[in-house]
Amino acid sequence: MKSKTYQLLDSGNLIKLEQAGEYRIIRPALNAFWKPTLPKKEWDMAQGIFERNSSGGGKWQKQNGGIPESWELEYAGFKILIKPTNFGHLGFFAEQHENWDWLKTNIRAMRGEANTMNLFAYSGIGSMAMAEAGAKVCHVDAAQGMNDWGRQILKLNPQINDNIRWIADDVIKFTAREVRRGVKYNGLTLDPPSFGRGPKGQLWKIEQHLEELMCNCRSLIDTTKPYFVILSCHSPGFSPLILEHILRDHFGKNNQIESGEMTIPSSIGLPLPAGASARIKNF
Repeated sequence: MKSKTYQLLDSGNLIKLEQAGEYRIIRPALNAFWKPTLPKKEWDMAQGIFERNSSGGGKWQKQNGGIPESWELEYAGFKILIKPTNFGHLGFFAEQHENWDWLKTNIRAMRGEANTMNLFAYSGIGSMAMAEAGAKVCHVDAAQGMNDWGRQILKLNPQINDNIRWIADDVIKFTAREVRRGVKYNGLTLDPPSFGRGPKGQLWKIEQHLEELMCNCRSLIDTTKPYFVILSCHSPGFSPLILEHILRDHFGKNNQIESGEMTIPSSIGLPLPAGASARIKNF
């Protein structure tokens, strides 16, 4: 029987071997400084290999029949539409699985309907985790194409309430407008990239712009009621402890804060580190 799920099979030599539903693929893993565990014949079975170029993009090489333009798989309780991109992405970040579970657990523990926001929301699995738990979600990503992709994924998951507002906008400009409008949220999640551009070419550099965004986020949280914030990223130099300190700066020292590496579980027992995350809750 062909696989319908996602699983990290192996990693090493700066690459990773993944079973993505029916297809086996190889992508870069630039922190995998160890040796692979599985024999070469397992890696040779891959149908798609992403090769990165010096500009940050790359291209997919096909072998053993190749991979299609899109297909579906299941992961962490969601059905996901996969579309391999020119940046080597598939449409979800497997290392976020613990944050998705944490969101569901904690939103269900909050009284009433939580009003939440997901920034740099990508294809929206985090937004769907919050909606599934009963939250009203504002999903913000600069790319309209990502929002359209997210809506396609949502249709594959009828167990999730369609309670998501899809916004294509620059996150700093949008959150600043929400502050001026007096909107308040009970929960925020953000996964800022190292570098990016808004829909009108607005420049984002995490070292320059994260502080302004966090100030907006602090103003958007309704601190008179239970709330939570998740800050995650994949930028070199932003360790779990640094993210924890950033949350502490903006939301105070008397809240529950936890931080750690995000990892992708592996079938051979060697999880792959894939970024950092910090979470704060006040309830």
